[in-house]
Amino acid sequence: MAAELEYESVLCVKPDVSVYRIPPRASNRGYRASDWKLDQPDWTGRLRITSKGKIAYIKLEDKVSGELFAQAPVEQYPGIAVETVTDSSRYFVIRIQDGTEHYNQERRCF
Repeated sequence: MAAELEYESVLCVKPDVSVYRIPPRASNRGYRASDWKLDQPDWTGRLRITSKGKIAYIKLEDKVSGELFAQAPVEQYPGIAVETVTDSSRYFVIRIQDGTEHYNQERRCF
């Protein structure tokens, strides 16, 4: 019942982000943005970070309609939901899920 009483707060909105499908990490060296096709995003839209209770949500939404494309629940940072990129401070890797099921693939955005 306590979870029902919690409300969602908007922490940050980025109006223009790009999302890229990236391959699984081949080694423990980390992700490198220079290995990605940065001129060919798989999706573009808006990023909104919200919080509800002790969980933050990175939400990727359509710029016009606000329809949810995918989201990444973040229970702690650092953690498995958000990872840094070794060669850039602009990019990061998030583990996303759509509204119905979890994705095992990782995507990146800025």
